[in-house]
Amino acid sequence: MEVPQRQIRAVYTDRTITVYQAYSPEIAVPAVRAGRFVEPFRIGRMTWIKPSFLWMMYRSGWATKPGQEHVLAVELTREGFDAALARACPSSYDRSSEETRQEWSRRLKQSPVRVQWDPERSLQLAPLAYRSLQLGLAGEAARQYAEEWTVSITDVTALAREIARTRDPALLPAERPYC
Repeated sequence: MEVPQRQIRAVYTDRTITVYQAYSPEIAVPAVRAGRFVEPFRIGRMTWIKPSFLWMMYRSGWATKPGQEHVLAVELTREGFDAALARACPSSYDRSSEETRQEWSRRLKQSPVRVQWDPERSLQLAPLAYRSLQLGLAGEAARQYAEEWTVSITDVTALAREIARTRDPALLPAERPYC
């Protein structure tokens, strides 16, 4: 089966979708304890969420990069995730788009959500031929993410490190095309 060039693949239910983020212990531990994002998490910064576990592993170096030592599985309402997607603007201009560069630039400045498509990763973290979604949330979208859309936060760092050690595909979260 051929995978589309751009496709959201995620763990999800009828009501929720799981995204991943990596943080320092100073942010991750209080968030897991509270079950939501609390100080020192800052709503004023853009925060990037990733539905792809392996893309998060690539970005965080299997939870070993400084400031990314804890990988969190953040379960969000699908309603919130879908609302973010509906407000998203591509982070870079697409020449094949029907909108002009000026229209895109104006939309980018107004949108609290950025969409970026990066190469999906294999279990060895090599780039694959198709892309995975990242959503950047700022302003009102970041506030809603932290205060309204988050259902639960789980530290999956031990799982990340076990998969890094064994490279056992059976341990990977069961992601499927999001619809």
